[in-house]
Formats: sequence, C-alpha cells, structure tokens
Amino acid sequence: MRRPTVLRITLNILLLALLAVVLGVSWNVTEIDFPGLISNLPNGEKIIKEVLSPDLFTRDFETATIEIPFAIPCGSAPDPIPPSSGPRLIATPACADEKTSFTLEGFDLSPNAEIVIRWQFPDGRILTATRTTTDADGHFSTSVDAKPIASAVDGVPSQLQVDTNVSVGNLKTSQALQDVTREMFVTIFMALLSTTIATIIAAPLSFLAASNIMRRGVVGTTIYYIFRSFFNLMRSYDPLVMATVFAFWLGYGPFAGMLALTVVTIASLGKLFSEAIESIDAGSIEAVTATGAPRLHTVVYSVIPQIVPDFISFIIYHWDINVRISTIIGYVGGGGIGYYLSQRINTFAYHQAGTAILAIVIVVWAMDFLSAEIRKRLT
Repeated sequence: MRRPTVLRITLNILLLALLAVVLGVSWNVTEIDFPGLISNLPNGEKIIKEVLSPDLFTRDFETATIEIPFAIPCGSAPDPIPPSSGPRLIATPACADEKTSFTLEGFDLSPNAEIVIRWQFPDGRILTATRTTTDADGHFSTSVDAKPIASAVDGVPSQLQVDTNVSVGNLKTSQALQDVTREMFVTIFMALLSTTIATIIAAPLSFLAASNIMRRGVVGTTIYYIFRSFFNLMRSYDPLVMATVFAFWLGYGPFAGMLALTVVTIASLGKLFSEAIESIDAGSIEAVTATGAPRLHTVVYSVIPQIVPDFISFIIYHWDINVRISTIIGYVGGGGIGYYLSQRINTFAYHQAGTAILAIVIVVWAMDFLSAEIRKRLT
C-alpha cells in the first residue's frame, strides 16, 4: 500500500513543480511589471478622466476675440500700451527674447469660460499656443513660450490672440452622441442581417452534419463528415481575421464587417444546430420511419417540431454575440461603432471615445437582457 501512495505523492509534486515552471515562464514572457503599472498610473489619469466623462450634451458657443502685439525679440517692434479697463490682455514682461517664457494675463473676460490662446504671425499664419479657462471674475494667468517662429518681421510683431468661448442657449445633444447613435444602429442591424443570412444557410446544412440523420450508408456518412469538417474548419477563423480579409477585399465599411460575421456565424450556428438535431428524441423518428415514410417526411414531421425552440434560442443568442463582436471588428475596418471608436482613440478624442464606450455598454446590456428573456419564454 505504501508504494502507490509514495508514487502518487511523487507525481503530484512533479506536477506542481511543472506548473510552477510554466507559470514562471509565463511571467517572464508577458514581462510582468506591477511596480511600473503603479508608477505610471498618473500617465493615464487624463485619459481615464476623459473616457469617464463622455461627450453627451453641448450648447452653442459665442466667440469673442481680443489681441495685443508682442515683440520677439525685445526692441524688434514698439511695445504696446495696454488698456486700463474693459476686456484686456497684459503680458509681463511686455516683450521677450526667443526661447524664453512670459506671463499672459486676461482681465474682465467672460467668467468661467474656455479660452484659446494663439499666435497670429505677421504673414497671417496662426498657431495655437495653449488653452485654459477664466475664473469667476473673468481672469486668467498662464505662461507662454516666446517661440522663434513668432519673431517680428520688418518691425511688425506677431499678435497674441485670445478667443473666449461662451456657451449660450439650452442644452442639446452633442455631435458625438448623434454620431454614436447612428453608428450603434449600424452595428445592431449589421449583426441582425449577418445572423439572418447565416441562419438561412446554416439551418439546412446542419441536417447534413447531424449523425442521426446522415450516418446511414457510405454516401450519408461521407456527407456527414464533409459538412462536419467544414463547420469545424470555418469556426477556427477568428472574426477579426475574416473582417481583415473582407476589408482588404471590398474596402472598409459595414459590408465587409457583415460578411465576416456571416461566415463565422454560419459555422457556429451550423454546429449548434446539428448538435441540437442529434440530441432529439430518437423514438419519434423510429415511429415515423416505421410507417414507411420517406426521409424528408421523417425530418419534417419528427425532427423539425423538436428543434424549433432550440433553433430560435440559438439564433437570438447569436445575434446578441454578433452585436458584441461587431464592436470589435470595427477596429479592422468592419464599420459600425467599433470603427468610430478606433478613430476617436487614434485621434486622442477621449471624450467622444467615452461616448462610444457608454453606448456599447448600454446596448450590450440591453441585448443580453432581452435575449435572455426571449430564450426563457421559449424554453
């Protein structure tokens, strides 16, 4: 009795040691760096804040512009005489040498307003310097770099311009929310159409991949293995791969994404449907067959009544899945909300990206709830 026990303990120790080695290799391969994760959290603070504050509503803006000349370097143009009242800008010092900094202040501007500070060069070109906001008294103070590109030309200095954006009117839906709503509907209908087409194709093919229907004789068994292998082969392709192929083939857009979803869904539903057919009660098939009914009548009167609830449940569930996948394949040009999200992230428009993420969460939650309720009523 001791030898099996010792052998079993030894094997368990070896398995644990092997598991520890595999985990250690995995740790090194994935370059785990938790201290780096913690130390770099401030780098993502701005992104996280913007994503968590989606762009949902907005107001119309009125823009007021004031400006002052600013000589770079000092002596290249006359110093301005700043006004003593009303909306005004004051630079300290009144001029600066290249590659130095100075302080720009604004007084009696619109309170709590967003402002854009920019250079207007002597040749008319414009360069944004920085953005900030005024306080409750309409004041702001910020540091500005005296860039060599803003140097005076023939005694003509560049102008420091400040645009003050003041919101007016009532709240209205933002352009981002309108765009996200439109693209979200594209995603939902893209998933619906791909699921519908896949169902039409997969439903009849699934009977050819059901062993209890086809594995009778050499021909039937051959057909069974062909279609079973076809479904397994097509299921091995990730939707992202198929979306990439169709995007290069047909160009970026919802059509490429819909085709990619259709191909993958045909294989997935085909396998699910065939397994549902194989799990039906064989007694009813034998009863119909015993009457001398042909194979087609056996399927129509014995198989189909048993599989309809499962088929409907699988179809609704896969529509739910396709809505989720549609948000991902958009990243490779499959259209819909995923493509919109990838564009906003690539252009660092994180407020708009947060709007898209919020819409995805709401729609996925709603689809999951609705599909679960429908499946519950069908089963």
